[in-house]
Amino acid sequence: MTSVTTGTGSAARRRAAFADPGYQAFVILRTGFTVAPILFGLDKFANLLVDWPAYLAPWIDDIVPGSARTAMYAVGVIEIVAGLAVALAPRFGGWLVAGWLAGIIVNLLTIPGYYDIALRDFGLLLGAVSLARLAQRYHADRR
Repeated sequence: MTSVTTGTGSAARRRAAFADPGYQAFVILRTGFTVAPILFGLDKFANLLVDWPAYLAPWIDDIVPGSARTAMYAVGVIEIVAGLAVALAPRFGGWLVAGWLAGIIVNLLTIPGYYDIALRDFGLLLGAVSLARLAQRYHADRR
């Protein structure tokens, strides 16, 4: 009988958590910042969405070894790892993604004509910081 009570209490806690707008925001951000970096990271190897090497500032291309395409392969791996970090440890992964986006913003601000994308990525950076802060509360409560 105690297992039934515990199960019911657990289900009620889950329902209450999903009714909390803050928790809903946490789940939305965690899902988005897991899926998007993984998909974009994988696309760095296929270039189906865009020609990713065009997004690498010439000064960065000059200092990294190999070609811009090779650099984008490394970027893809980092993005996949960042997405997995958000999935497994959102308090850390949110800050990792925010830092990575800050680097992307610096890169884009040094390429004329990419300022709109840098602004969009700034919005994403704010979302990643929000995820990290929400994870401080909601991911910690799970334990």
